[in-house]
Amino acid sequence: KNMLLSASGGVRPFHKIFHAMHVVRNFFIDFDWQQVLSSFWILFAVLDILGSIPIIMNIRRRAGSIHIRKTMVAVSVIMVTFLFLGQSLLDIFSIDIGSFVLAGSIILFILGLEMVLDISIFHISLDNDGTSSIVPLAFPIVSGTGTLITLLTLKEDYAIVNVLCGILANLIFVYVVIRYSEFIVHRLGKLGVNIIHKVMGVVVLSIAVKL
Repeated sequence: KNMLLSASGGVRPFHKIFHAMHVVRNFFIDFDWQQVLSSFWILFAVLDILGSIPIIMNIRRRAGSIHIRKTMVAVSVIMVTFLFLGQSLLDIFSIDIGSFVLAGSIILFILGLEMVLDISIFHISLDNDGTSSIVPLAFPIVSGTGTLITLLTLKEDYAIVNVLCGILANLIFVYVVIRYSEFIVHRLGKLGVNIIHKVMGVVVLSIAVKL
């Protein structure tokens, strides 16, 4: 009897391990490089972090410095939370995904017009109170409304694991751009940054029309 109890007690840890491995396997079984790349490029265009370099430089100049860790934590929490709970939040307000996507496509279209025509429709205030690393940098400049809407759209079309990989790749890129924004401006010049900004604007307009 003691041997049986000992044996059953030894099996349980292995059972938990196998169960965890099964969960991980099911999570990654839908991994697809094409979906990862598509998620990355779509989010990259909407985030337009390269086109946001002038704003980043302005925040750094006015606030004195940018707390990159705070910015990245805030962006990560906002994006991942909305990816998993965005639909539930919409349900609370009785908003269907079709209406939200339509509203989002309009916002993306306006954002694209801003980028291409170099005009300001959405006004963002910069306060020198130590919170600029989160507001407005983390939200709404990096993870703005357009990004959140795009995440819900990607969730409808792609597997979660592939969207998460796309988010992770973009977060790494965002970190590098914010950290080395001065160097990038020095190497590309204002003209190079503006060209990238306008090209990304055209891509965002295309995504808005497709939605």
